[in-house]
Amino acid sequence: MARYTGPVCKLCRREGLKLFLKGQKCLTEKCTFNERKNPPGPVHGRRGKQTGYAIQLREKQKVKRVYGVLETQFRNYYEKSLRMKGITGENLLTLLERRLDNTIYRMGVASSRAQARNFISHGHIYINDRRVDVASFQVRIGDKISLSKKISASPLIPSNITVARGVGLVADWFELAEDGQSAAIVKYPVRENIDIPIKEQVIIEHYSK
Repeated sequence: MARYTGPVCKLCRREGLKLFLKGQKCLTEKCTFNERKNPPGPVHGRRGKQTGYAIQLREKQKVKRVYGVLETQFRNYYEKSLRMKGITGENLLTLLERRLDNTIYRMGVASSRAQARNFISHGHIYINDRRVDVASFQVRIGDKISLSKKISASPLIPSNITVARGVGLVADWFELAEDGQSAAIVKYPVRENIDIPIKEQVIIEHYSK
């Protein structure tokens, strides 16, 4: 599966926003974005005022980088959101939030979506007692998510959960077990569950041309 493997702190600087791509490091003073908020690249090579197209493109790139998806997959989410009932922009964000890697991140089990994808690809995530190793799997209401015994025994998991609860990361569209290591999907995420500033309508306008 194709994925971005370059320096992720550069992506935050490019978007001018902390995207929390490096997990707990983003919550500390060691976060690179705290010291270098200027866009990457030569100073004299930067442009001034952005055009309407540039604004749309940057918004799309920001969302793709937050959720860790590439262009073809992102466009597929857009096409699917068009066929759903309701507001297209909100449908698009709901589909992204329902990705399994994002769900694991929102549970607090993983410190970042990248770490969540790592757990999934190594077979540590179960849905309804069946192992799922596809990060883009769409969770549904009634699905029960649990961890493998091997990863549950790791001290990394309770550490991640403690930090996530401390910063209010854990979402409310699933019902968590007391230890936070398993959950049941009770409703679908809505626009209010997304705490990153996203102008989804601008993305829809970009694809509608």
